[in-house]
Amino acid sequence: MSDLNAVTTAEAPATDAGKPRGLAGDAWLDLRSRKVFWIAAALVVVVLLMAAWPSLFTSADPGDCLLARKNAGASGGAIFGYDFQGCDVYAKTVYGARDSVVVAIAATLIAGVIGLFVGLAAGYAGGWIDALLSRFIDVMLGVPFLLGAIVLAKRLSSDPESNGVVAVILTLGVLGWTAAARVMRSAVISAKNQDYVAAARMLGAGPGRLMFRHILPNSISPFIVVLTILLGVNIAGEATLSYLGVGLKGDAVSWGLAIAETGPYARTAAAPLVWPSVFLAATVLAFIMLGDAVRDAFDPKLR
Repeated sequence: MSDLNAVTTAEAPATDAGKPRGLAGDAWLDLRSRKVFWIAAALVVVVLLMAAWPSLFTSADPGDCLLARKNAGASGGAIFGYDFQGCDVYAKTVYGARDSVVVAIAATLIAGVIGLFVGLAAGYAGGWIDALLSRFIDVMLGVPFLLGAIVLAKRLSSDPESNGVVAVILTLGVLGWTAAARVMRSAVISAKNQDYVAAARMLGAGPGRLMFRHILPNSISPFIVVLTILLGVNIAGEATLSYLGVGLKGDAVSWGLAIAETGPYARTAAAPLVWPSVFLAATVLAFIMLGDAVRDAFDPKLR
């Protein structure tokens, strides 16, 4: 009997406190050994700090522009030089992170809420409700994203006094929830057939308790991974709409705006175009790498 207990104790996965380790614990142990995760997380933290407290990175004012410094090279705190308006490129790049990140986070939250409820309702209800919601998702997927975004963003930002932030947030949020909804639906269908859900139903749990207390906590992981990747996609989406002239405008400062404004002058001075593009690409890549690392860690088949 003592030998049996020893074997059982040795084989049971446990944490440092001697308690069984769950999926999240196993995923965290896997993530800690991934260099890609730490590199992506470090880049994301830097970008978030840049968006929240740009004064930590530069004391210059991005709106302080003098034509006398037009296309001048690096000097003093302007380590990236000046653009065609005489603005500090480094300051505009640092402050551009704020609107880009705010738009991406807000749009992802909107897409997450829509995708959560549509996917949860479709996966749990099944039958004609699932068929109806699934066809609605298919219809939304059939709309060309860029074309739909241009039309919707232009319509929502028709006010000449608007800086376009709210319009871009709503556009990306309304059009970007379909992937999250499909992932959530699949996870809910898989979770609702598990034994613990059947046991809770036999004990008298209602639909609301089953969905939000039993099914949702056990199917949320892949949904969060999709939203992490969607953050990077939305940052790129904001830049695309701003570059096409239907995104941010006015007093807004973003990487997409900087790229749109400096593009025609790239032959004269490349730095004002290159540096916002580098920061944009690095940020999008960081969020995608972070989402991929988390997805791999939560998928036992990929370990």
